[in-house]
Amino acid sequence: MKKPHNQLDGKLLKQKVLSDGTARMTVSFYKYVKIENPEIFRDHLFLQLDDLDVLGRIYVAKEGINAQINVPTKNMDLFKDSINTTDFLNGVRLNVAIENKSFSFFKLIVKVRDKIVADGLEDKDFDSSKIGKHLNAKEFNLLTDNSDTILVDMRNHYESEVGHFKNAWCPDVDTFREQLPVVANKLHEQKGKNIVMYCTGGIRCEKASAYLKYKGFENVYQLEGGIINYAKQVNQEGLENKFVGKNFVFDERLGERITNDVIAKCHQCGKNCDNHTNCKNVACNLLFIQCEECKEKMKNTCSKECKTFTELPEDIQKERRKAIDSGIRIFSKGRFLKK
Repeated sequence: MKKPHNQLDGKLLKQKVLSDGTARMTVSFYKYVKIENPEIFRDHLFLQLDDLDVLGRIYVAKEGINAQINVPTKNMDLFKDSINTTDFLNGVRLNVAIENKSFSFFKLIVKVRDKIVADGLEDKDFDSSKIGKHLNAKEFNLLTDNSDTILVDMRNHYESEVGHFKNAWCPDVDTFREQLPVVANKLHEQKGKNIVMYCTGGIRCEKASAYLKYKGFENVYQLEGGIINYAKQVNQEGLENKFVGKNFVFDERLGERITNDVIAKCHQCGKNCDNHTNCKNVACNLLFIQCEECKEKMKNTCSKECKTFTELPEDIQKERRKAIDSGIRIFSKGRFLKK
């Protein structure tokens, strides 16, 4: 009997994807819905998607599902038919990536989590179903032209650093759980204004808009389908594109270009650049922006210390990594420090 887990290790799975040449589409979807037994649903979903050679990362919780996946183009119709057999996923909106590359994911991971987005909210009186009104691209453009509107980027600092909407407030935060109280407190005195929020694909704004309404905000709106769906709509309908730069994504691509504008800088030399990378020193793994020149000079590391570390023999690196206190190894993100 087939097991609901990967049968090959990560390196072999990556080699398989890179060598087979299968055309793939990167797709994301989410649904806030009550799932009685996430563990059973998780195993069923893994087997269902694995049969279609779907790769990606999916979180399942009692509050719903959050999925970023990579589907073989030839299996796309079968994939849609397959997820439609689950009642609460029948007809769910699929956000297809703007830039489709076959290497966005190298394996299928389906995990059960406490929440599909870590929000830090523990208040039992909070009702996440009372969300802000959805806006399509045309409605979004019109409302954000209004002087009584405040546009809020509900993503983290490293996402908005490489791309954001014109005139948006981009809070300098590391996590979504940190951002919710920051936004509510900052806008407390402006509850009468139109609060329009956006994120990558919409899932964070579903929760954030409900949180602001819970805090007493009345005119709360959210961009339906996020930046991904917005970019698709403005292209199809010939609308003004108010987004500038690159849309950060949480897969191997680390971004997809919306416009040719480069609004970020290399964190090491300050040159215009919006290419994210992870430090080659796996004991560090810092996510930061690095230009091609610095990448070559620093050997894809974030510092002289990490460069020196990666030049050590592999067995010594391995031993030294064991001595690092994993309790203080957080998944940090770099910032450009102005000199």
